[in-house]
Amino acid sequence: MAATLRIQSDWSRALSRDEGEAWLSCRSPGKPTLYGSITRRGLSSDGVPDIAASEGFVVGKVTKKSILISCPHENVSTKFLAPYTSFCRIHQKSITCLDISSGGGLGVSTSTDGTMKIWQAANGEIRRLLEGHVYDVNCCRFFPSGLVVLSGGMDAQLKIWSAEDASCVVTFKGHKGGVLDTAIVDRGRNVLSCSRDGTARLWDCGKSACLGVIADCGSPVNGIAVGTADNSLNLGTPDKPPSEVHVGTEGKILLLAREDKKLQGMGLQSRQPVFLFVGSDAFNCCAFLSSTYILAGTQDGNIYQLDVRNTNAPIQVIHRSGAPVLSLLPYRDGFIASQGN
Repeated sequence: MAATLRIQSDWSRALSRDEGEAWLSCRSPGKPTLYGSITRRGLSSDGVPDIAASEGFVVGKVTKKSILISCPHENVSTKFLAPYTSFCRIHQKSITCLDISSGGGLGVSTSTDGTMKIWQAANGEIRRLLEGHVYDVNCCRFFPSGLVVLSGGMDAQLKIWSAEDASCVVTFKGHKGGVLDTAIVDRGRNVLSCSRDGTARLWDCGKSACLGVIADCGSPVNGIAVGTADNSLNLGTPDKPPSEVHVGTEGKILLLAREDKKLQGMGLQSRQPVFLFVGSDAFNCCAFLSSTYILAGTQDGNIYQLDVRNTNAPIQVIHRSGAPVLSLLPYRDGFIASQGN
């Protein structure tokens, strides 16, 4: 397990003035944590901050928006990026889920302050307040059009909202526990949800109806993802031909990140299991890197990369810290992960 290097503050703000200071820590499993600090001593001639580190840490390349810091004793280095923009007034408490519209113009987010809001991605200006769920809202995402939002909450309801006037146009009921995650199939005629009740369900937006239970796991399903399957993968055959309300389900595989330490793949149309992988702890989230490669994150901080054609052993297991892996997002040739630290 690799050591983890952290800056224990908003370093871009802490170092925005001369003699500004930010705290460092380097933690390696089974060893005492090393602590230190970095201090800004001024600006170079080209406007780049002059940064010095305390004993045990080394400052590498510094730009106006990034800083490379290493801890030679643990042979670890990390590049820290400053935010280009910060929106501090959208929510009053922790943000639990967010999404950006396909065009990049709007954001939607939920928070432990009990609200779900739509805002301008350019400046953070709040556009709409989406009210209607009882209790906490756990998840939210835009449809591909960018004009409609799908959300799920602890009230066991799934809701579809207009981003233009904040009206709730559809409410789906059927889960017996809180909805923990959602996924949209192709353009969004069909959508998926998973719940604390251990099921994943397929819904038809046009008829506002549940098309069936895709999986009943007997354990909470914390996260789901849907993707196009590799051509060599056997997805199974449905018991009966799908009706015309099943739109875009053919050739798709559904990933289920389960509380019982299992990551499961299901044929979306056949509703038959494709693979079952057992991890080190509860799976919180999952994502597709491609039709072949997938990611899944666990409560004890592991990120598994798997090949869906052979899940007997992971391609790699990444462990940066023991903090829960809460979300995964493919990005360019890699991915972004968020953890609970």
